[in-house]
Amino acid sequence: MRSLFPVTDLTTTAASPDPSGLPADREWSFDELAEAYAYPTTGASWLRANMVSTLDGAAQHDGRSQPISCAADMRIFGTLRALADVVIAGAETVRQEGYRPARAREAFAARRAAAGQGPAPAIAVVSGSLDLDFALPLFTEPLVPTLVVTGSGAPADRIAAARKAGAEVVVAGEGTRVDPARAVRELADRGLRRQLTEGGPRLLGQFVAAGALDELCLTLSPMLTAGDAQRIAGGPGVAVPERFALASLLEEDGFLFGRYRR
Repeated sequence: MRSLFPVTDLTTTAASPDPSGLPADREWSFDELAEAYAYPTTGASWLRANMVSTLDGAAQHDGRSQPISCAADMRIFGTLRALADVVIAGAETVRQEGYRPARAREAFAARRAAAGQGPAPAIAVVSGSLDLDFALPLFTEPLVPTLVVTGSGAPADRIAAARKAGAEVVVAGEGTRVDPARAVRELADRGLRRQLTEGGPRLLGQFVAAGALDELCLTLSPMLTAGDAQRIAGGPGVAVPERFALASLLEEDGFLFGRYRR
């Protein structure tokens, strides 16, 4: 990370020193990134999203986000995961992106211990049907048990399969529908207050429509893709667009890393 544009001073340039007195043209340490992206210390829960988009609004290329990402984006991705109690993802994203259990990272071990967190965040998979492969490492090899968030009407055999695999089943809706706001509350009630969603677009759209999203961390990739790829959020809309405030803006090699708060 080579420069920070504080919201109080948008005149800072990549050639200017940052507030620490160190040159701006340098890679930020994980400690600096962790401080920049620290969760609020008050409140029952805080849901942030981390997404990447091209200049023309594509959230994916060939169905995956990796082709429009970069090394700095992955550093922030890892930092956001390392700060979270739980990472929330939709079932389709878990399948497409090949989700695996979150790993413990030595660079954040002391920080997590001081915050009373386990060695790695839990993964929570949102799925009304529970059409998931419970033989995958995400369920069989996690450092902390994976959660599946579903509705009260989810198929009983799939609930039994999830529990047999060691997953914790969280009921957060009626029928096979998951209520986004209730999912946030149910996870917070389990002590998972620092929440991070990585989408996909349909799940993020549901959180937005429910008014449940507190913060968006958005990487703007200096790429153009055209095509018909999804935006970062889809599904139901809101009656009136909700405005978020810019909290910080980082830049490296033309990629912009914005953080917006309600």
